[in-house]
Amino acid sequence: MTIQREKHQIRRMIAWRVAQELHDGDVVNLGIGLPSLVANETSSDIEILLQAENGLIGIGEMPDEANIDPDLVNAGGQPITATTGACTFHSADSFTIIRGGHVDATVLGALQVDQFGNLANWIIPGKMVPGMGGAMDLVVGAKKVIVAMEHTVKGKPKLLKHCSLPLTAANQVDLIVTEMGVIKITEQGMMLTELAPGTTIDEIQAATEAELIISPDLKAMPIPSDL
Repeated sequence: MTIQREKHQIRRMIAWRVAQELHDGDVVNLGIGLPSLVANETSSDIEILLQAENGLIGIGEMPDEANIDPDLVNAGGQPITATTGACTFHSADSFTIIRGGHVDATVLGALQVDQFGNLANWIIPGKMVPGMGGAMDLVVGAKKVIVAMEHTVKGKPKLLKHCSLPLTAANQVDLIVTEMGVIKITEQGMMLTELAPGTTIDEIQAATEAELIISPDLKAMPIPSDL
């Protein structure tokens, strides 16, 4: 039976697991919302350069309310901090970095991901939105695309056979991390490689519209020791 956790625990669990995918020297772009929490979970033993597409390399941990600088925000307008040696530059230069293939990984949220690695993460039905923003560049420019999200929304699957919302990009997602497990996009479809503690294969399949391929090397998903 799936372990019940508070919302903040689920978000931290996902962000921490995503951080384990990052390597020393990586340039990594973090999306707004849950992906931004990855900045708090990176290991102090390695150097990771976190990038904001509005023109900053060197994002630090997310600030508390007492340390917010209104002039220091990410592309979504969220307050951020800058590490020692951080660099700011024009957004045009930022997208040169992205489109030039110099971002090792991008971490984004999603409304839907399907079995082909198609991503829909910008139009919310019934809401007015200006456009998909920098995500369309990031998912084709970054070397690895990681989706960090909760597994369902109001009980409905977000991992589908086919996306029903307008796509941000086709066939670009590499890895999905949710509170139920880690799923890799393969040529055959969605492969479950890690299962969260307290979750069964039947439970994660019931919460997933697409048919999951169970990895022969399926293992327990690591989570923070205090969760």
